[in-house]
Amino acid sequence: MRRYALIAVACAALAACSSPETEVGETADAPAALPPGRDAIYEAARVGPEEFVRAVYAAHAAGAMGEPPKPGQEPIYGRMLNAMIGEDFRRAGDDVPTLNWDPICDCQDGEGFRLESVTVRESSATEAEADVVFVNSGETHRQTLKLVKEGPMWRISDFLVPGRPPLSETLMAAIS
Repeated sequence: MRRYALIAVACAALAACSSPETEVGETADAPAALPPGRDAIYEAARVGPEEFVRAVYAAHAAGAMGEPPKPGQEPIYGRMLNAMIGEDFRRAGDDVPTLNWDPICDCQDGEGFRLESVTVRESSATEAEADVVFVNSGETHRQTLKLVKEGPMWRISDFLVPGRPPLSETLMAAIS
């Protein structure tokens, strides 16, 4: 009988910990008071990987990413990805760098950008992957973001687009 009581308590605890279903673009734990933008991204990056990814795409959809930082200094990217991007731009000099598109939308321009879905798989307390489906200029795109927790914040460490090598591999080939 005691075993059944423990199982019931465990099930109740798990149910209390589970988050309610949310609409695309909403998060259960992220602050609702902040409008889409960098402040919302940074705050969501402290909450969890799904909240972080949703905040990044919400800011992108709202056109609220603001002026991009210098190449290699993007706070939403991990240290290694930033280092490769910075070196890519440094080596390009006055030429076009290897990374000449926005990896978040996998585009240079676009309109009608909207997030369709996010599915996050956490492999450890500091690593996760997010499968993202979004529409840009009427075309559906799929990509996987590799995520890493650096300090208290989640960051993007790589972009994987079906049919292409990972962005980190492309950048490493360009700077090697």
